[in-house]
Amino acid sequence: MERGMNAVDRYTRIAVLLHWAIAAMILVNVGLGLGANYAPNAWVRPMIDLHKSIGITVLGLVLARLIWRLTHRPPPFPASYRPWERHVAHGAHLALYALILALPITGWIHDSAWSAAASHPLRLFWVIPWFRLGFVMHLAPATKHHWHLLFAAIHTYCGYALYALLTLHIAGALKHQFIDKVPELQRMWR
Repeated sequence: MERGMNAVDRYTRIAVLLHWAIAAMILVNVGLGLGANYAPNAWVRPMIDLHKSIGITVLGLVLARLIWRLTHRPPPFPASYRPWERHVAHGAHLALYALILALPITGWIHDSAWSAAASHPLRLFWVIPWFRLGFVMHLAPATKHHWHLLFAAIHTYCGYALYALLTLHIAGALKHQFIDKVPELQRMWR
């Protein structure tokens, strides 16, 4: 399967590192976000605080990934890909970027609209002071409460959309690797 693969066919080391770091953090955040509903009360706040820290980190990493992608051309798709597969892959990547940006942004707005935000400072990984969005924190209480609920719902639905899209992304990669016998996984693995 390695036959025909060369450095031109692979993503750069930086792209690979950012891809897998973002993927790992998203998986951890899914576990934290969903698991907080079932955790003992004493664990809920630390789990949510860690979820927020990872979310802000993912936002920074995905912005770095986008800058890298805009300044470093990705490897071309294998010649065996049909035109519709190329279009679907491009669309899926755009949607993944949009969702991976939307999730931390909607979570940040949701958190900034939290009624207890002022009394619970945001610290990334319990160490680095981080700011909430002032334009949200200074809304009238009723409006802020509305935004808190609205962006919680948007954040949740973006999460479900991401789960579905990630499932398709992984299924597509596995289909190319094992059914089409194209070394797809090697493009994003060192």
